[in-house]
Amino acid sequence: MSPRRCALPIAAAAVALACASAALAADVRSFPVAAGSGPHDVAASPAPGGPVYYTGQRNGTLGIVDPATGRVEEVKLGARSAPHGVIVGPDGAPWITDSGQNAIVRVDPATRAVKAWPLPGEAARANLNTATFDRKGRIWFTGQSGWYGRLDPARDDLKVWPAPRGYGPYGIATTPSGEVWYASLAGNHIARIDVETGVATPVDPPTARQGARRVWPDSKGRLWVSYWNTGQVGMYDPAAGAWREWRLPGANPQAYSVWVDERDGVWLTEWSSNAIVRFDPSTQRFDSFPSDRARANVRQMLGRAGEAWGAESGTDRLVVVPTGRP
Repeated sequence: MSPRRCALPIAAAAVALACASAALAADVRSFPVAAGSGPHDVAASPAPGGPVYYTGQRNGTLGIVDPATGRVEEVKLGARSAPHGVIVGPDGAPWITDSGQNAIVRVDPATRAVKAWPLPGEAARANLNTATFDRKGRIWFTGQSGWYGRLDPARDDLKVWPAPRGYGPYGIATTPSGEVWYASLAGNHIARIDVETGVATPVDPPTARQGARRVWPDSKGRLWVSYWNTGQVGMYDPAAGAWREWRLPGANPQAYSVWVDERDGVWLTEWSSNAIVRFDPSTQRFDSFPSDRARANVRQMLGRAGEAWGAESGTDRLVVVPTGRP
């Protein structure tokens, strides 16, 4: 991958693509993965140089990339598997939301053993999306058909709740203080889950029908939300009950995912310009990193200190951008 970088003030959104085309090449690396795997989500283990995991949604696998060598290993997850999300848990293992198996799946990082926790019958078609761990080691997850749930792996205790506004739960994340929030793509809101009772309380962004797709906290506990329908990034401060919103560069932006790095830089994926985008809240500046291949379709971003990782589902590649760039 040899994308180009472009630094933009927020007022310069109209010239985003032209500026990106003229910028110098960024220090971005790409890693080919198994052809036809359709990498959907990606998660880097926290240790520098450690393995990077991705979900092979089209071939029912967990992919494991060694960034030092580029070597790719695949672990078959089971019959009918179609994994969506992957995160690294507090135990150091990759945990997967598998919509095909309708189950939460763990892969042992040492033995590659696969264990699955199927959802109960009332959530038989949950359309599982993403997951996050709370401070007690329980994994919370979303199902786009109108469900969210919690698994306590230590007790094999799995519970599900119908979402208060039905269809749409998608991205989910845990704040530094331990709160769990999800974003509802079809429901156009975010919601706070009481981690003890399971009750979810929706909060509406100022922009209607925005398509809140993914959510991620910064170090201050503020929530950053990617708006798929309106091409914005929103920021909600739960302490103040206040919102701010910014429109991404380009004529018709579509913001898919959002992730916040260790310096509180906000990373998004933008489909209309085929780019990874970084937003600096302190300067309100966007940096754009377009792919060198058409229809890269980066669906998810996660990372670790110094690195922002994305999965190019349209090209069967992973990409990594250094987060320390000015």
